[in-house]
Amino acid sequence: MLAGVSTHFPNSRSQADRSGITLPFRRLHPRTWRQKLLGSPLPRGHAPRALWLVALLGLTNAVAAAGRGDVAPVPEVFAPGVISSEAHDAAPAFTPDGQTVYFTRSDGQHSTILVSHRRDGAWTEPETAPFSGTWNDMEPAMAPDGRFLIFISNRPAASGGAALDGVFNGHRVPGGGGNLWRVTLTAGGWDTPARLPGDLNGSTSTFAPAVAEDGSLYFMRPAATTGRFQLWYARFADGKYQAPQPLPWSDGTTTDVDPAVAADQSFLVFGSGRPPALGMDLFIVHRKAGAWGAPIHLGTTVNSPGSDAEARLAPDGRTLYFSSERPALPTNGPRPAWDNGKYNIWRVSLAPWLKPR
Repeated sequence: MLAGVSTHFPNSRSQADRSGITLPFRRLHPRTWRQKLLGSPLPRGHAPRALWLVALLGLTNAVAAAGRGDVAPVPEVFAPGVISSEAHDAAPAFTPDGQTVYFTRSDGQHSTILVSHRRDGAWTEPETAPFSGTWNDMEPAMAPDGRFLIFISNRPAASGGAALDGVFNGHRVPGGGGNLWRVTLTAGGWDTPARLPGDLNGSTSTFAPAVAEDGSLYFMRPAATTGRFQLWYARFADGKYQAPQPLPWSDGTTTDVDPAVAADQSFLVFGSGRPPALGMDLFIVHRKAGAWGAPIHLGTTVNSPGSDAEARLAPDGRTLYFSSERPALPTNGPRPAWDNGKYNIWRVSLAPWLKPR
């Protein structure tokens, strides 16, 4: 989930608290053309209150993961200085063998999908993906078998058209829209991008795709009733997508973003401003016998006081990748150029939350 600059719309938006009261954002770092971010770090004066709330809720850094007595693992930066760079980096999508990764890089004005390969134990310098580079493209999502990739773009539906405008909380953002596009892997590489049909692109503010093993698609778009982002699901059956439906725990009353679904759809990780989040936090929800349970907060070791979003799963189905603006090194000492408060990509094991329940 990447956001814009300025304290005024359209380059930034307001944050709705749990009561629905609209609060102004503080000034944000430039993140991307998409004006998505509805959570922000707490102002400095709120830090003591934040710590008090964390203690009250029992969400300390030694939190028992998922209530089973497991200490939450500590996230680590992914490929610092190469993939996690001085720019805003997010949304890694790996090939099934884990040796190639596509991801989003933004300078705050333009967003591009890059690709890197793991060779001799290290990631290569990222290059622009062959299907990206002209329009604002972002959030690649790899099919579990690697046969195709879904991504977001503001490119026009028809050749020769204008970039899509986005609509956020009733405000139009020129060029800030997004639709779902697909590229299929052929013997010669990725084919020409094709816009997904019908209701899947029923909004010009559709973002954050995730693909399940059976081809079903998860994504986010604004709720018609509140304008807040809501999570949606489109089942793939009989060779086509069925009409999208909102996920049962995501009704638009709180902001929910960036679904990352397990290949077998047994669980899903997403970002949300719902309680007990202090900013934009990560949650996990499990599915049993076709029914989704209640979202579980991933605690304050995985989550930071600021923005933690753009959840993605590794091919092993047990490692979570996400983007965070947290510092990687102590702030009172020298820091590398990539550790500058912009979005870096982090990873952490989900093992404590995936034990039998």
